Amino acid sequence: MTLSAIAGPPTALFSPEYYQDPYPTLTWLQENSPVHRFDFPVGDVPTWIVTRYEDVKTVLADPRFSTEGGTWGNDEFKAAGLVAAEGTILERGIAVVDPPVHTRLRRLAMSTFTTRRVEQWRETVAALVQRTLDDCARRERFDVMDDYAGEVSAGVLGEILGFRIERHRELVAALNQAFPSDPALIHEAPAAFGRICEYAAELIEDKRRNPGDDLTSALIQTSDDDGDRLDADELVGMVAAMIMGGSDTVRGFIGNAMLALLDHPDQADRLRTSPELAGSAVEELLRYEGALSTALFRVTTEETELAGTVLPAGAPVIAALQAANRDPRHFTDPERLDIGRTGPRHVGLGHGLHNCMGAALARLEGEIAIPALLQRFPGLSLDVPRDQLRFIDSWAIRRLAALPVVASGTPQA
Repeated sequence: MTLSAIAGPPTALFSPEYYQDPYPTLTWLQENSPVHRFDFPVGDVPTWIVTRYEDVKTVLADPRFSTEGGTWGNDEFKAAGLVAAEGTILERGIAVVDPPVHTRLRRLAMSTFTTRRVEQWRETVAALVQRTLDDCARRERFDVMDDYAGEVSAGVLGEILGFRIERHRELVAALNQAFPSDPALIHEAPAAFGRICEYAAELIEDKRRNPGDDLTSALIQTSDDDGDRLDADELVGMVAAMIMGGSDTVRGFIGNAMLALLDHPDQADRLRTSPELAGSAVEELLRYEGALSTALFRVTTEETELAGTVLPAGAPVIAALQAANRDPRHFTDPERLDIGRTGPRHVGLGHGLHNCMGAALARLEGEIAIPALLQRFPGLSLDVPRDQLRFIDSWAIRRLAALPVVASGTPQA
């Protein structure tokens, strides 16, 4: 047994210290306990976390690892209230159902992502980015999270789905309540999911009366070649899932990406002077510090062996996306940020059937918003000491609470 194995991980999983710097613990787990049993902080439920790249891909793609916690989860998992969105329409939503239901829902949803609509989104993102940059320039000092990333992600989502931007903060607060790490707050999760669904239902009703050239209106009208359509509950669940997936996640990614570039000024300069690297930069930033810490719970449908560890039926399993994306077995020099990196694909937006449905939009927003901020403010710098920055306490989302900056340079034309 190695010394590191005897010493144990540097910080406890999902502890306050872990949230600020999870990587030493994730690295220790990769080397010493790649399929690691621990007690999840909500309900002290025995849970397994998987940290190596190939094992994470297996958990995300193998049908023995189900997203349907209410169907396959063990009694402890269900009693702790860990079934996602239990008691709401989202309990049977696209993110937490298996085929064949998932296959049908995804087919209908993706039929609305037409080439014309995606090109419209590019124009929408570019216009919103420029307006938001103008607002930031007038401030000189601003918070990247609230004043830039939050405004861009909320504005884009509002334009695409057709909802009012003033509801964004309310929805973000509900999302944070839906995935608590504090066991004292788990009772708030169903109400939080319910509020998101209520807003989705209000939006759908509004678009039925006043249809527009937006995704919600398109989802209301969509059908496949056989005339199959989303029913009322499915439609609410789909819009609610898009609201959740397209708001705080994109905001978190843009903030994480900007901090990574401020920490690596050579890479920021490289992106600023070589805008053609925007695509590869987004992929590398998603790998290096994406907004998704983990995938949603998977549960085993039967007794299953994974990397030499036998998991009982009904066991909750967490796929650690952050760890997989820095696995040295898969990525060369994974701790180094290189915006020109080529080679293996990351799992920052998931993998398999449940990979992020809005991945193309998230990439588009990143490719426009991140280089634009660097180009407008070439002297951009932190407005607080680096050690004062804090990440939120969340086991599923990696996001800064705030990123105060000063636009000390002269804006470029």
